[in-house]
Amino acid sequence: MTQVPDHKFPRVRTVGYDGLLVSFGDTMEESSNRAALAFRDLIDSENWEGVLETSATLASAYIRFDTKRLSHADLDARVRGALGHQDWYSAPMPMGRRFWRVPTVYGGELAPQLGDAANAAGLSVEEAIRRLSETRVRVLTIGFAPGQPYLGPLRPEFNIPRLQDLTPMVPEGALVLAISQFVLFSGPTPTGWRHVGQTAFRCFRPEAEHSFALRPGDEMQFVPISRDALEDIRANNADGTGGATCQEIKQ
Repeated sequence: MTQVPDHKFPRVRTVGYDGLLVSFGDTMEESSNRAALAFRDLIDSENWEGVLETSATLASAYIRFDTKRLSHADLDARVRGALGHQDWYSAPMPMGRRFWRVPTVYGGELAPQLGDAANAAGLSVEEAIRRLSETRVRVLTIGFAPGQPYLGPLRPEFNIPRLQDLTPMVPEGALVLAISQFVLFSGPTPTGWRHVGQTAFRCFRPEAEHSFALRPGDEMQFVPISRDALEDIRANNADGTGGATCQEIKQ
């Protein structure tokens, strides 16, 4: 569904002495994330003169530029002109996206907070697994840790809050849940999100040519497997894919 923006959006703001932030909403919605990804892709594909770097967050696109080659006023004018060219909230997604199906153990000793998450969503554990594993989610943005994706949106029942207390540590490949999103952890870390699934997928592969396995706009589905199956995958996971399959998304 296309988001109807209010008068505040899209909003263009200066960030520091060499940055511009283009926001498409106050919160992450499918359409505001779509707009941020598509607008960033436009800038990258057109190779704007003086732009040094771009990135996309859940609902914004960031532009860093060379102030010796491009003034704030000129970049601001070009950004505002591009924003008027189309409805970015229903813009096509960037080309080159991929769909990953990732083997995942839900619950048990490997992901002990699934029951708590299911209860918070008002579901049985079995129904929570069914709904989570059938949902195809988008890589909304990458951040917090190298290569680490925020994934969503999940169904409304999974709009559950983070925990009040931190879990001391979850391992690499942990699939955690809160506020209608997944995060797939790229390394061991404490978290206030609920650990509901465990994979052998490595998001950050510093030894590879492309160290970040995922790109914003990619899509993922977390397919249930047994713990024994996961252990077999771990024993043969030299490439870090964790038994995942990957195919190009046709536009």
